[in-house]
Amino acid sequence: MRRIFLIGYMGSGKTTLGKAFSQAEQLQFIDLDWYIEERFHKTVREIFAEKGEDGFREVEKRMLHEVGEFENVLIAAGGGTPCFFDNMEYMNRVGDTVFLDVDPKVLFRRLKVAKAKRPLLADKTDDELMNVITGALEQRMPFYARAKYRFNAELLESSEEIKDSVQRLKNLLDKNKL
Repeated sequence: MRRIFLIGYMGSGKTTLGKAFSQAEQLQFIDLDWYIEERFHKTVREIFAEKGEDGFREVEKRMLHEVGEFENVLIAAGGGTPCFFDNMEYMNRVGDTVFLDVDPKVLFRRLKVAKAKRPLLADKTDDELMNVITGALEQRMPFYARAKYRFNAELLESSEEIKDSVQRLKNLLDKNKL
């Protein structure tokens, strides 16, 4: 039975690496935000608007505990998920947590390209975007640092880099199982 949680800031590659790794290892892949949207038939943005951040974080915690009971699964947590309630302790208790560590400059490059798809970033200038990234990382690092594993996820641009990253992550997790 395997249960792996990928954590990290938006743009760190949780979905990209998570999908590729889960396919290679024959694990079910669950993006927590997508799971919430499917269960509630609303976007995360709509839930935020209806319930506020506190209400959304309550929903997120309940859904994290729900998917945290699944077996042979890789779960890509939302960027803020580890920072609320006992979510980080819970994920560490029931599975392996992997912090996808990515330099802020790489996150900036990835998020600048995807700004239109991310409402919180859409209207930001380059300087504002970099400030959002560095500020959020500073706040979240104490939580991210509690992951069982730290993984450099900067090389996820090509299919070859993704394949190599899947192998590196497999080696990291397997090495520590001995």
